[in-house]
Amino acid sequence: MPIYVYWGEDDFAMEKAITVLRDRVLDPNWISFNYTAFTPDQADAAIQGLNQVMTPTFGAGGRLVWLINTTLCQHCPENVLGELVRSLRVIPENSFLLLSSRNKPDERLKSTKLLKQFATEFREFPLIPPWKTELLVQSVNQVAQTVGVKLTANTAQLLAESVGNDTRLLYNEIEKLRLYAHGTNKPLDVDTVTKLVGNTTQNSLQLAAAIRIGDTAKALTTLADMINASEPGLRIVATLIGQFRTWLWVKIMIESGERNQQAIAIAADIGNPKRIYFLQQEIKLLSMQQLISCLPLLLELEVSLKQGASEMSTFQTKVIELCQVCRGS
Repeated sequence: MPIYVYWGEDDFAMEKAITVLRDRVLDPNWISFNYTAFTPDQADAAIQGLNQVMTPTFGAGGRLVWLINTTLCQHCPENVLGELVRSLRVIPENSFLLLSSRNKPDERLKSTKLLKQFATEFREFPLIPPWKTELLVQSVNQVAQTVGVKLTANTAQLLAESVGNDTRLLYNEIEKLRLYAHGTNKPLDVDTVTKLVGNTTQNSLQLAAAIRIGDTAKALTTLADMINASEPGLRIVATLIGQFRTWLWVKIMIESGERNQQAIAIAADIGNPKRIYFLQQEIKLLSMQQLISCLPLLLELEVSLKQGASEMSTFQTKVIELCQVCRGS
């Protein structure tokens, strides 16, 4: 059946897959007749979409009907479910129905089961967790191969550390490297990639990790690299606050006697419970009081930056104070 269900948090990867599907299905000369997208704010978008996909194709190519950010796999009214039951099995071969959503489908719903039964492709586009470095390196190598850039193992590792799980940024950086290396067959070396690729949120996490272990020298070096690379200060602070808040929640739950990783994940607002084990390892040498003491310092840093304080000196002062707290000195 020509039905595609895409979901997940990696918006850029999903957009690329949708573009590929759209280019494959539609004839450029007949797009205005055969392509329809329905947004969630449109009344009866699902019903309209199902009616539209049953309409015969005009001219050349196929028909594509896209239900953008649909909630059919999270909440499906009875009348829409009835329409799904009637329509899915008889959609014309040359008409394609695409449903996309950031949210995970609820496998218990009849609508989800129905779509899964008839879908040609039921595909998730997940963000790779920042701490799964092997998957990040694998993703870098896949994109490099797709774009046509040769990397060594070290440069792939460096790129993974620099861009983290930001797929859009990864494609942009790889494309930049492709243009730089145009006409050469040699793999790019570490020096070249270091000069061309900027710092990102992944480096903010490295800064948080250096602070957590009280390594002042490493933290200041990482901070200087990020500021020199024009990384916005408020973005760095936001990442640090989020990371320390997550560590604190995990610590609170553990010290309260909670051992269920699912319960800890819910309390700490962490999507993947498997991440709890790694977070526990990261904070096992820190006390709850140390983590609590870090948050006011981070909030003071945020307020100072918003009030126009000197970015570098303010950051350096607070990073040193944070490292001292985490060292217990």
